[in-house]
Amino acid sequence: MDEKKEKKVAVWICKGCEIGEALDIEAIEKVVISECKVELCRRHSFLCGDEGVELIQKDVQEGVNTLVIAACSPRCNADTFTFDGCFTDRVNLREHVVWSHSPNDEDTQMLAEDYLRIGIARAKRTDIPEPVLEEVDKTILVVGGGQSGMTAALEATCAGSDVVLVEKEAQLGGWLKNFSRLFPKKPPYRDPEPVDLESRIKEIEENDKITVYLGAAIAKISGQPGQFDVSIKSNGSAIDFRVGAIVQATGWKPYDASKLGHLGYGSQNVITNVQMEEFLASGKINRPSDNKPAKRIAFVQCAGSRDQEHLPYCSAVCCRVTLKQAMLARELDGETQAYVLYKDIRTPGQYEDFYRRAQEDSEIFFTKGEVISVEETTGSNLIVNMEDTLIDKQIQVEADLVVLATGMVPIAADGEAIRQYQDAQAVIETGEEGAQLEAAKETVEKLKDHEGTDILHLTYRQGPDMPALKYGFPDSHFICFPYETRRTGIYAAGCVRAPNDMDACREDAQGATLKAIQCLDLASRGATVHPRWEDMTCPDFLLHRCTQCKRCTEECPFGSLDEDEKATPMPNPTRCRRCGICMGACPERIVSFNDYSVEIVGQMIKSIEVPDEFEEKPRLLGLLCENDAYPALDTAGLKRLQHSAFIRFIPIRCLGSVNIVWVADALSKGYDGILMVGCKSGDDYQCHFIRGSELMGTRGENIREKLKQLALEEERVRVEEISISEYGKLVEIINEFAEQIDEVGLNPFKD
Repeated sequence: MDEKKEKKVAVWICKGCEIGEALDIEAIEKVVISECKVELCRRHSFLCGDEGVELIQKDVQEGVNTLVIAACSPRCNADTFTFDGCFTDRVNLREHVVWSHSPNDEDTQMLAEDYLRIGIARAKRTDIPEPVLEEVDKTILVVGGGQSGMTAALEATCAGSDVVLVEKEAQLGGWLKNFSRLFPKKPPYRDPEPVDLESRIKEIEENDKITVYLGAAIAKISGQPGQFDVSIKSNGSAIDFRVGAIVQATGWKPYDASKLGHLGYGSQNVITNVQMEEFLASGKINRPSDNKPAKRIAFVQCAGSRDQEHLPYCSAVCCRVTLKQAMLARELDGETQAYVLYKDIRTPGQYEDFYRRAQEDSEIFFTKGEVISVEETTGSNLIVNMEDTLIDKQIQVEADLVVLATGMVPIAADGEAIRQYQDAQAVIETGEEGAQLEAAKETVEKLKDHEGTDILHLTYRQGPDMPALKYGFPDSHFICFPYETRRTGIYAAGCVRAPNDMDACREDAQGATLKAIQCLDLASRGATVHPRWEDMTCPDFLLHRCTQCKRCTEECPFGSLDEDEKATPMPNPTRCRRCGICMGACPERIVSFNDYSVEIVGQMIKSIEVPDEFEEKPRLLGLLCENDAYPALDTAGLKRLQHSAFIRFIPIRCLGSVNIVWVADALSKGYDGILMVGCKSGDDYQCHFIRGSELMGTRGENIREKLKQLALEEERVRVEEISISEYGKLVEIINEFAEQIDEVGLNPFKD
């Protein structure tokens, strides 16, 4: 919106959904007109109906450019109350007032009036976002030429995109080159199917929209979504080009079987399932020790998987791999016997028919239990010792070949760990003595395994690759946004994202490719991706006030900020997810959005009417994360669950966006307590912006220090984490907090 254009504000109050029966609408209108100085205030009995919308539209046509809609939750009727060329703020009178409090009650009325004050305060200081438009290249880079990479490349071209496919090997195909047959992917799901790699490679080679580089590796990637500048090395040559988005499909590698000595690995006749694939492809299954045909093959399932000492997770495909290999071994030699020693057989969906097909073979034996050890006997034969959990007895299985079903490990790098290692190395190279040097040496020793593991070679401040979870898979919000990573515009597909079979890899690649295309479309319009999908705001930095503290560049969950040589932040607009964590981190308050800033929220906090100490009506401030906590409170309202009428809630983008100045302002204003509620943190985090709740936990010390400065009790500020489904728990937290503040007493800073 043009800054010179005068704001013309209109407030519309809906009387439907019991709002008109529970509240004194005339009293609210008086607050709007007399106190908030809004000349235009209207009411309607059914505002989201055609007539109500037409009346609002008429106001907009007559020059209204800022609307405050006091009705239902902003999560309802969002499209209905969106008008071109007009900023709209929503005041939640339905779920957060009349459906969760006593009707025609003084405190309920005061609550509604305060929410109008808050909404108007925001509306008066907010304009329609003006997107930052960047030139966007629509080419997609696919890193990895296996099943996932080839699928991603072909799917992208079907949508009209050009593709650059980079593969480190001399031939496309990945693991498909090693397999003789695959699991069935069509009815009746009973027999292994042939691999058709040649036609897939031919399809790629004949596609004019795909450029393939074999024997190639990434040397450097800089820039941002829509403007990634890529340098690769291919057969000794350096090649530079620009792409808009990236799909990483670098695949997997087998778990290191040398760590499985207790299962006999190291003995000549103990092999892995990957080695077994090579035997099957050759058409012979001969014992490595004497080259004689293997007649009794024991398959040890979960070899190093579902094991806290090795891979704690299930690799999803090992059971089906063993079933396939047992069938093919029997097909090659009808005299072969196969023994499947398993904890659990996992064959989801239609693959249960595949399992049933193996069970029908009288020479494939299944024994449930825990394998204890594998011992070599005379003549290089093997004894598998196991605890049969069905009969609760130790048994032995004789075999002349043991196949360990080892799990999948992603071929990925942990960008954050690599950056920590590099920073520590830089400290050591300075040669300075002291505690910092000792800490650097400890870091180098701890993270030395990450040296040289770079794949994408990003020039990001936070590291050269995507951040990874503790098992090596790229970090993301797996519950809500499984394809998103913590690097906007870069998407993981296939086994680098999660263990998958070939068919699942194909589907995974399709999803990642669609996300890449979506990202480019949004970037071309100046909008961001999930979770604030279509948000066109961008943070503005008053860099002349920056103190180079690095908090914003280090705390951004998405690596959207780089640094210059003085450590001044360098924004990359299309990397940004608009979470506001940089705003919460900044001690100088130099970061703001045009619809969300320290100033705007500060004025919203200050806008409410705080009763003096003689009225004995406490006032509590609630800062609710818009992703889980705010929807949970909406659900509580829908369920008609009652919560304290003394608390005023303000939605925030993320708990990590809370700036300490809001706490100080609220307490100075006379609020008696502050409740902040965000998404769950931890290993199984649910924070939509990854680290917001975690960061608020670490910033708690600053809040406690501020309370000490004001000579106030620590109990006045409380931080909680909930999931979106815990609406009942949220109501309990609110009411418990209100009772706690009642015990602590009123804020002595009240007027």
